Amino acid sequence: MPKIIPNLWFDTQGKEAAEFYCSVFPNSKIKTVTYYNEAGPRPAGTVLTVEFELDGQEYLALNGGPEFTFSEAISLMIDCADQDEIDYYWAKLSEGGEEGPCGWLKDKYGLSWQVAPGGMAEMLNDPDQERAARAMKAMFGMKKIDIAALQAAADQA
Repeated sequence: MPKIIPNLWFDTQGKEAAEFYCSVFPNSKIKTVTYYNEAGPRPAGTVLTVEFELDGQEYLALNGGPEFTFSEAISLMIDCADQDEIDYYWAKLSEGGEEGPCGWLKDKYGLSWQVAPGGMAEMLNDPDQERAARAMKAMFGMKKIDIAALQAAADQA
């Protein structure tokens, strides 16, 4: 089966972004940096691509120019084990970016992330429809997800 590697288009900040993401996520590294040469549309010696890995998942950052920018139509989801992980990733990734609703944020490069607790889908799909509705209503009122508040809302009778 072929590998699927997300390709992230940046104007000129691909290497800076890859270094930032590698500093945020454990077991991450820059693998390869490729540079434009005389044949490229950008000056020779400037960064073309950066292959990097975030905890085992490969990505490619492309410095392709200002023609395309990120939108919320695609995001990277972080399945967090607990509130400490949510707090950590939320703080790191939202710094210089923009907080959004329901655990979504844009980082300082404009890339959208979802910082969510593992098991949230189960709570929102609870067979007890009233419990699921209370959890969903609570989630829609949050920016950063608060697991304890979500659970309390779901458990309210």
